[in-house]
Amino acid sequence: MNLGIPLKAIVAAAGLALLSLPAAGDYEDGVNAALSGDFETAFREFTIAAEEGLDLAQYNLGILYFTGQGVEQDYEQAFRWTEAAALQGHAAAQLNLGSLYYFGNGVPEDRGQAVEWYGNSARAGNAAAAYTLAEMYRDGDHVDRDPVLAHAWAAWAARYDHPEAGALMEELENRMRPEQLSEARRTFARWQIQ
Repeated sequence: MNLGIPLKAIVAAAGLALLSLPAAGDYEDGVNAALSGDFETAFREFTIAAEEGLDLAQYNLGILYFTGQGVEQDYEQAFRWTEAAALQGHAAAQLNLGSLYYFGNGVPEDRGQAVEWYGNSARAGNAAAAYTLAEMYRDGDHVDRDPVLAHAWAAWAARYDHPEAGALMEELENRMRPEQLSEARRTFARWQIQ
């Protein structure tokens, strides 16, 4: 049966999978080192895997640079590695990248970029990112105050089990007009089918 996939593509994909095995091993060694409190070894192992392109290692390397565990604290390197993982679609890295932009750590402060990365993370299923957006829209924190979007993002956070999302939704509902609440629910429903 011909599935329309050239043999060359299958061989290339198999080669890529083999290339990632050492990176995964280095990453696992880094995780084990970090869990035992040996952050210098974790840093070395994560660096090897991160340079191979493994998003999990890039994400964790960004955290080590941000916190200064196992390496001298360096916000620019934290940004570099967090961005690398975020660009590969790593949802937690996208949340962290949004926060780096929000607070101007390792990069000039850019609240527009923060909102964009929080949104990417939330759409990928990160409840904390969705909740952050809900609060930003509720408070008008560098975005226009918008109870409709605040409620929709809170509902999105609740969908992914954020522990405080239900209370935020209730708070918003107590202050919203019926037409705003209807619009918020329609917005959330549209997001679910996209």
